[in-house]
Amino acid sequence: MAEKFVIKAEKRSELGKNVSRRLRVAGKIPVVVYGGGTESLAAAAELRDLAAILRTDTGVNSVFSLDIAGDINDVIFQDRQIHPVTGRLIHADLRRFAKGEKIEMTVPIHLEGEPEALKEEGAVLNQAMREIKVLCEPAKTPDSINVDISGLTQEHAIHVSDLKVGEGIEISESPETVVASIAMVKEADLEPQLEEGAEPEVVGEKPEEPAEGGE
Repeated sequence: MAEKFVIKAEKRSELGKNVSRRLRVAGKIPVVVYGGGTESLAAAAELRDLAAILRTDTGVNSVFSLDIAGDINDVIFQDRQIHPVTGRLIHADLRRFAKGEKIEMTVPIHLEGEPEALKEEGAVLNQAMREIKVLCEPAKTPDSINVDISGLTQEHAIHVSDLKVGEGIEISESPETVVASIAMVKEADLEPQLEEGAEPEVVGEKPEEPAEGGE
């Protein structure tokens, strides 16, 4: 699991457009923190820190820690406002999680290994699922679920029930769902075989008509 971002923020008591404008000039972003079983609060965080999270692979779905004067909570982007011209983040609403609270997250599935069955002519690997939903505490969210397919054969596919996840992580998909399989693809005969001695039909050519009143 990758190291989690810890963003420092400061509580703000002054509100309003003028205050928000001054924060942005100073390179900061006004944020509002909700949830977690406590009252919402207004804060300000560095634009570069929040932008760095949005640039990660998980982007707006990233779970990170918000440190406000030593009070650290796991949060996720609930909503955000982007400037229509500059494309920069100008405001963010963050959802705070209560201790032990679980959330549903989408996690990528990575296939590892090289099955012997793929060396057969016409064998093709089919990855039916590239991501999966899991339910867990934010701190336990895996970056990915890695699946060893080195033993995969044409007769036995890998199903959701075969996936291995850490303690405290629940998979929210049906166990029977196929994750990966090997299929055999045969080259189809694109042109039908002509009978011996038969002439190919020319599309659009009219058959010769007999002359009327032959001599």
